[in-house]
Amino acid sequence: MKTKLDPYRIFNQVALEKSLSKAAGKLFISQPAVSQIITQLENDLKVRLFTRTPKGVVLTKEGELLFEYVNAGINLIEKGEKRLNDSKNLYEGELRIGVGDTIARYYLIDYLEKFIKIYPQLKIRIINRTTMELTALLKSGEIDIAVLNLPIGDNSIEIVPTSQIQDILVAGKEFSFLKDKTLDFEDLQNVPFIMLDNRSKSREYVEGYLNSQGISISPEIELGSHDLLLELARIGLGIAFVVKEYSGIYIENEDVFEIRTNIEIPGRSIGICHLKDVSMSPAAEKFVEILLD
Repeated sequence: MKTKLDPYRIFNQVALEKSLSKAAGKLFISQPAVSQIITQLENDLKVRLFTRTPKGVVLTKEGELLFEYVNAGINLIEKGEKRLNDSKNLYEGELRIGVGDTIARYYLIDYLEKFIKIYPQLKIRIINRTTMELTALLKSGEIDIAVLNLPIGDNSIEIVPTSQIQDILVAGKEFSFLKDKTLDFEDLQNVPFIMLDNRSKSREYVEGYLNSQGISISPEIELGSHDLLLELARIGLGIAFVVKEYSGIYIENEDVFEIRTNIEIPGRSIGICHLKDVSMSPAAEKFVEILLD
């Protein structure tokens, strides 16, 4: 493709400059080389493209016809190259991020705000789905990166942990008699539990660990929102499994309090996920840098 396109680039420059020598100067090649390439192009097309004059060259009628299309094509190619370069330098383009509600609200917002201030021309799309749905979107190429609760058991996905979170139990004033105690889960067997629904990665992680310790829990209330967990705990409908880092305001305002148990659920991570062996876009790479900063 390069050997086929170059003669037309040279033809286009000669037509614009109306001079072989000026075109050679703009293209940083010798005048004899330009002359030779134009002659070869004329031989290939079996038409004369330029009339040589003492002052330079003038397009023939056939040359004018060809120039109309070549000039338009070269302009489009140069525009495409510029847009590609702009995209690499983050002057334009799109970043597609997959994330769940809770991580978006309590973790990602500040980083998105910082990124937008640095790269205001970039378009950002936020796709909100469950962890399973987002991993499928990663594999299909519909999103560039996903920010998810870990662990993710998929060998085709590269994972970069970025932040630690801790699952805890909280309750409202209705359960104040549990305050300042360290409880066994057996002490809580008659207390209603509130948890995220069973599609949630957080629910899967908590239940998986408790089951490994021989503890089985059947929540009376299942929800799709972390905020609702806190709200229902606050009004006394039960005790809720929540993420400590996302519950600070409720705990600080004493709307809920943390329940201590003899078994502490191990901390886990939030991480950036992208396809293995597939290069991230320049925009995705810069966003990951901000997350890891």
